[in-house]
Amino acid sequence: MTIHRHDYSLADADRIGAAIGTALRPGDVVALEGDLGAGKTTLARAMLKARGLAGEAPSPTFAIVQPYAPPEVDLPVAHVDLYRIEDESELIELGLDDYLQDGALLIEWPERLGAGGWPDPLVLAISGSGDARVLTASVPPAWEARWPL
Repeated sequence: MTIHRHDYSLADADRIGAAIGTALRPGDVVALEGDLGAGKTTLARAMLKARGLAGEAPSPTFAIVQPYAPPEVDLPVAHVDLYRIEDESELIELGLDDYLQDGALLIEWPERLGAGGWPDPLVLAISGSGDARVLTASVPPAWEARWPL
């Protein structure tokens, strides 16, 4: 696992999200970590835009899972927000593994997965606030050759 740190502002989200979104492959899990308002959804929206989403992606906070499939995007992607999940037992009903058959997962609040997460996700952690944010990427071996930043 390699760690990369980047200065990060919401103005950078489109560029960084596009670079990461373009590199997504079927089976990828991207874990988006950070406090409320850190910019996780903004980064996920930029990744979805890079995959062809024309409109603005709604936040999946209330739906929990917002799936996107061709022709809306060129790679099936499920944008997941686990903020409202209170117990790991609720996760089985979401069927998240099914999305990895031919697509990717973008997961906000991945710590709610507990021990039920996937091995070697790409972890993008946003810390700080305003223009003093830092994006820390924990890049697993499967991403090493295609890490775009």
